[in-house]
Amino acid sequence: MTDQRKFEIVYDIELPGTPERVWEAVTKDTPAWMFPTDQWPAVRPVEEYPTHLVSRMEGPGGWFNQLEHVVEPLDGGRSRLHYVHSGIFADNWDEQYDGASKHTEFYLHTLGQYLQYFDGGPVVFTDVQAPAASQTTDGFERLKKALDVAGTAPGGTVDLELDGVGSLKGEVDFTNEHFLGLRTAGSLYRFFGRNAFGAPVGMTVHDFSGRGDSEATAKAWAGFLEKVYA
Repeated sequence: MTDQRKFEIVYDIELPGTPERVWEAVTKDTPAWMFPTDQWPAVRPVEEYPTHLVSRMEGPGGWFNQLEHVVEPLDGGRSRLHYVHSGIFADNWDEQYDGASKHTEFYLHTLGQYLQYFDGGPVVFTDVQAPAASQTTDGFERLKKALDVAGTAPGGTVDLELDGVGSLKGEVDFTNEHFLGLRTAGSLYRFFGRNAFGAPVGMTVHDFSGRGDSEATAKAWAGFLEKVYA
C-alpha cells in the first residue's frame, strides 16, 4: 500500500541581492546554485514579479509538488526570502521528508553564495554521483577525510592537490554531517551525503571561470570518487 502524505517545508533566509536578482536566480539561474530546472513541466499559478512566485507540478491521484518564493526587499540591496516547498511524497515518506528538508538549507545557502560571489556570471554545471559503495553509514565521512576537511569549520581554508582533479584552493563555506560546500575563486563545489537518505554520495560543480568543461570535470571527479570508495 502506498504511503502517500502531504508535506510542507518552510525556510526563511536573508540574501545578498535585490528582489529582482533573487527572482532571476530562482527562475533562470538555477544551474548556478542548484541544478537545471528549465525542463520541469511546471506552471506558475502566481507570478507577481519580483516578489511572489509559485511554481507547481501536478500528477495523477492528487499528486503535486509546489515551490513558493515570497521576496521582501531589505536595505542595502538585500532581500528576505520566505520559501515554502509543499506537496505529496509517495512511499518512504519519513526518509524523503528528512532528505528534502535537510537539502533545503544547503540549496538556499548556496543561492546566497552565488548571489554574493558570482551573481549573473555564466556557469557550467556538472553533476557527479559516487559509486554505490558510498552508501555505507560512513560514506560521507570518508569523502570529507579524502578532501582533508573532516574537522574544518566554515571559513576554514582549503588548499588541495587532488589526484586527477588538480589544484583546489578556497574555503569551506558550509559543512555539517550531511553536506559540504567549498568555494574557490571561480567555482562552487557542493557535496551531498545522500548515503544518509538511501542513495549514493553525490556532488555538483558550478564553474564560473569561463573555462568550464562539464565532460572533463565529470570524468575527473568520477575518477577521484572511484578511488575514495575503492
